Amino acid sequence: MRHQQNAYVLVSPDLLCQLMERTGDGRPVSVRELAHAAGCHPSKIGHLRTGERRSADENEAPAIARRLGVDLLVLWKPTGRTVEAPPEPLHMAAVPA
Repeated sequence: MRHQQNAYVLVSPDLLCQLMERTGDGRPVSVRELAHAAGCHPSKIGHLRTGERRSADENEAPAIARRLGVDLLVLWKPTGRTVEAPPEPLHMAAVPA
């Protein structure tokens, strides 16, 4: 079975921004803090906030939701048979070796 790179699609960039302003513990979280918690580069969080990117892998999405203090499915839709993963922008696509 093929490993799915982008397992989750962001429900709404606006919702992500709102949740970052007031997390589950009532305090805001920065782009850098959220990226550190998710194990990704801060630019990925920035692209999720602006809508340039809509997906995250199976490790990043739960980590982001956990840091924000919300259930996974509040912020993310799982991809698969019912939800198609959005295509990655060309500037983000992997380059074959």
